[in-house]
Amino acid sequence: MSAKPMKKLFLLFASLLPLAAAYAQTPDELDRDRSKYATYQFSEDDKYTGENPYTPVFVKQPKSGKIKNIIVMIGDGMGFEQISCGWVANGGALNMFNMPYSGASKTDCTDKLVTDSCAGGTAIAIGQKTKYGYIGIDENAQPVESVLKYAQRKGMKTGVVVTCRINDATPADFCGHSTTRKDEEGLAAQYVDSGVDFISGGGTHFWNQRSDGRNLIEEIQAKGYTYVDKLEDVEGATGDKFVGLFGEYDLDPVLDRGPVLQTCTKKALEMLEGKKGFFLMVEGSQIDDWAHRNKVGYMCEELFDFDKTLGMVLEWAEKDGHTLVVVTADHATGGLTLLKGSTEERTVKVHFSTSGHNGILVPIFSYGPHAEEFAGFHENADIGKIIRKLLK
Repeated sequence: MSAKPMKKLFLLFASLLPLAAAYAQTPDELDRDRSKYATYQFSEDDKYTGENPYTPVFVKQPKSGKIKNIIVMIGDGMGFEQISCGWVANGGALNMFNMPYSGASKTDCTDKLVTDSCAGGTAIAIGQKTKYGYIGIDENAQPVESVLKYAQRKGMKTGVVVTCRINDATPADFCGHSTTRKDEEGLAAQYVDSGVDFISGGGTHFWNQRSDGRNLIEEIQAKGYTYVDKLEDVEGATGDKFVGLFGEYDLDPVLDRGPVLQTCTKKALEMLEGKKGFFLMVEGSQIDDWAHRNKVGYMCEELFDFDKTLGMVLEWAEKDGHTLVVVTADHATGGLTLLKGSTEERTVKVHFSTSGHNGILVPIFSYGPHAEEFAGFHENADIGKIIRKLLK
């Protein structure tokens, strides 16, 4: 081949590189609005030192085998790798390590080995594996009743508390149905008639800045919900139904937003408690976001926020005596490797092999009545199946 055609071929290849790079991004990177993240940086994204260690709580298994309440806590993107980093950076201890039963979950979906939050969360929510990108529906695109909706039908109160926008994949897996996470306005609108008693997260843009002109905040208030958009107003909120939206899109990183997850989870426990019991899903949403961005410091801070919330939940559950708490993840993110560190110095050095998800097993921790049923190796859909069985 002459030099001239070779030059043209090289120029064509070079022009296609940006397009190829765009298509190489993971679906999560394309689908998430990241404009609200803080601008400050940890000094080096692959190193982190935990500066404010906390002491885990220790709780005893309840004597009663009767379940009244079920709390499912999902660390989005929280594989064994993320937990290992958090354990080291907190000086060798986490609340989830003090739960009496543990196991592991396979996260593959029906059409891909490496899942996303839609299919991964849906498997937990409905007790069936489904296709990549599907929310609250089976692999044939048919809506399936989630464990939250099943609890609702049994007369139990229900709630979701997250740090992402409330219409994002994981909360929507439990509260709605869609073939795509991109239908953000549609997923938000499904909450108005969902009957979910306690709703907390972000995403006001999809509630009152909609293309159809609807104001979902006004609509849901008309149905008797107390609406709050400031953290300081949560504790004093009254009424039987609650909506808290604390950001236009996803919430700020935890070092900026403060203890929103802990405060709103505590409020949910207070408002949902009743004679017939409740089902509550709590998500540490941004563990995943910062693993996507390969920033171990932010990732650890989000994991600590989730684990501190778990500590508060476990203490509440111990006093109650009839509450099952299950902690798991929808998938792992970042291809994270813990290279070295020190529990004494609370330091970690890591390597991220990808900005996307990976297919490594994720943990299951459980506490309370029938917690032993979650021990051992499971498919992710088994979690939903076991919960549904225990609700009967």
